[in-house]
Amino acid sequence: MDIVVAMKQVPDLQQLRIRNREPVMADVPLTFGKIDKNALEAAVLLKEEHGGEVVVVAAGSEELEDTIKEAMAAGGDRSIMLADDKAGDLDSAESAEILAQLIKQVDDCGLIIFGEGSGDNYSGQVGSRVAEKLDLPQVGSVTQIIIDGEKLRLTRSLEDSVEIVEVMMPAVVIVTADLNEPRIPSVSQVLKAGRKPKEIISLDELEQPAAEKTLTTLSNLAPEVNRKRITIKSVEELVEILKTEGFVGGN
Repeated sequence: MDIVVAMKQVPDLQQLRIRNREPVMADVPLTFGKIDKNALEAAVLLKEEHGGEVVVVAAGSEELEDTIKEAMAAGGDRSIMLADDKAGDLDSAESAEILAQLIKQVDDCGLIIFGEGSGDNYSGQVGSRVAEKLDLPQVGSVTQIIIDGEKLRLTRSLEDSVEIVEVMMPAVVIVTADLNEPRIPSVSQVLKAGRKPKEIISLDELEQPAAEKTLTTLSNLAPEVNRKRITIKSVEELVEILKTEGFVGGN
């Protein structure tokens, strides 16, 4: 049985700069989001226990061919990706349509794992949309995955309770960041990542066109901050200012 992990190529937010309240994307490297890496780690742990292969599916710009090596180094066995510069800015509907078509190419797919939200817009929609397109059961907010024969036993962490859910495979599972701590690949794993099998397609090769874009970003400005620019010459002045602003209490 193969385990599919859907991952999204996103800018490395730790290297993002803000200028005139707008994000500066030039020279920002691309990577995978933290929760996508949690999803991959879950798949690798299950493979180590039950066998099979971990298949990573992703859609993004032509740089995805390099980005996908991160996932291969962290335990992915092979990848199926749509690498096309036209796919560098997909919304949830477009991503779901493309990922569903990529997943259909995996013959022995028993489990499909998504992170609960991407590292950029965090819409939390794609996993559910894919489950609908593939006509598969889905379970979200998952913090533990146990495979029991042809059945999954899943722990869901909700706001005021914890649920144990059982579902037959194949199924879509949407995991949280609390699931695990992603591993850091060794140097040898990084070197071997580029030699693992990969299948690359373009938008023109899809069986059916990607869904029409349903979301338009009107503004993406950072919050405006009004600084008071107060000059502080001593610790005593700092304490008095903090008291005046209500950050510390007076005696």
